Amino acid sequence: MAKPISLEKILFSQGFGTRRYCSDLVYADLVKVNGELAQDPEERLSTEGLILNVEGRDWEFHEKAYIAFNKPPDYECSHKATHHPSVYGLLPRPFVERGLQCVGRLDYDTTGLLLISDDGQFIHKMTSPKKNIGKVYEIATPEPITQKQIDHLLNGVVLDDDPKPCFATACRQLDERKLAMTIVEGRYHQVKRMMAAVGNHVAKLHRTEIGQYSMPGDLAQGEWRWLYPDDLLRLAKSVDA
Repeated sequence: MAKPISLEKILFSQGFGTRRYCSDLVYADLVKVNGELAQDPEERLSTEGLILNVEGRDWEFHEKAYIAFNKPPDYECSHKATHHPSVYGLLPRPFVERGLQCVGRLDYDTTGLLLISDDGQFIHKMTSPKKNIGKVYEIATPEPITQKQIDHLLNGVVLDDDPKPCFATACRQLDERKLAMTIVEGRYHQVKRMMAAVGNHVAKLHRTEIGQYSMPGDLAQGEWRWLYPDDLLRLAKSVDA
């Protein structure tokens, strides 16, 4: 069991502001702990199963944050967005304050499953091609997708900046102009460039799965949810599992 820590430190660790500001939240009667109004910012609490309510919003305590986010189009996966709004602007302020980062990036016009965390080891594991963790993309194309193109993707294509071929580890044709493709790498614009290399191109791109974790059907664009241990296990499953 985790060692009890002060409420002030708990609030600070969750991204609710400086320790002084977190104390002031308690003194202003803006914090509840497991449904009860908090009185003392120095009160020591167990974090196991802890539910806070800060300024009217419920907040589960998580020592490390792992969330799934359904990225809408026309948002950049950057804290310093240049041409489009940042996905971080769609998240609660505490996530930004505690330094969450996208686990890999989706292009501004790509939609779908995006992982966001403040756990550096987790981010490295999920983005390393050595871990062989598949990412599934649904690709819509303006031209019909041929079997020859699918075979080429599976056998490997060479992109113009790297002589080492990159492969789709699986392809499933959904209809004449729609393909579900699995890759384990994350090169720059990889899916779009792979499709161009086989003589087609991407009109729409949507990520649906990472590892064996699929985008929840009830997670609307622009919404997020916590990931729990079972979710993290599914995420970590390689394409060979």
